Amino acid sequence: MRVNVTVNGAPMTADDVWPGESLLYVLRERLGLPGAKNACEQGECGSCTVYLDGLPVCACLVAAGQAEGREVLTVEGLASGEELDPVQEAFVECGAVQCGFCTPGLIVQAHSLIAGHDGVPADAEIREHLAGNLCRCTGYEKILDAVRLAARRKAGS
Repeated sequence: MRVNVTVNGAPMTADDVWPGESLLYVLRERLGLPGAKNACEQGECGSCTVYLDGLPVCACLVAAGQAEGREVLTVEGLASGEELDPVQEAFVECGAVQCGFCTPGLIVQAHSLIAGHDGVPADAEIREHLAGNLCRCTGYEKILDAVRLAARRKAGS
């Protein structure tokens, strides 16, 4: 089957997609966007989180055909050319990136929290929002620091 999808603002087509193929596989292997990571393939780790029509989803759980005619925003699409998104910048500045495997999903999920929030969310709210994203390398403190920093910058404080 053919899947037509808008990814990071650009119309894209994937051909010869088999019915059980995931959106994650299409993004990584057919469209050359390796940002979303393939880890658990069961929606448990959040490494493959992308926006689908403005909502964060685990791309491993979305059948490719479900994305037909829809809009996908990946971690690559958050940046504007060579300029990183403020959430991406904050992750780098705070040292919230270690092995980097969970980072794309965490950034997308943190981006969704900050985009829908006025001011700086409380730590409990950040933890709850990121609960579906697992990191095996950090103690999460630097990730929380990065989310707080990006939220403060967005709020202008």
